[in-house]
Amino acid sequence: MAFKPLHDRVLVRRVESDDKTKGGLIIPDSAKEKPQEGVVVACGDGARKDSGELIEMGVSAGDKILFGKWSGTEVTVNGEELLIMKESDILGIITDDAAAAAA
Repeated sequence: MAFKPLHDRVLVRRVESDDKTKGGLIIPDSAKEKPQEGVVVACGDGARKDSGELIEMGVSAGDKILFGKWSGTEVTVNGEELLIMKESDILGIITDDAAAAAA
């Protein structure tokens, strides 16, 4: 089953967090917070102005993003836990350091 979000909604796959801290301590599952990073799986076409003009999306499939802690609705698509959220819930796009330095 393929899924395409409508309007200004985005389908996101959470990026798994580390099981250890930088100091090497193992974090138990009960103490882990859900990650606020994800990868965009699919996007809608965008919102529309009152005039009917399309406002294009600022993100696209494959973008690594940062979103708010309470953003989105958890859904299951093809047996996989994903989030669907409005584009406005996305705080920013995460880029590689090398790519950002070159820009």
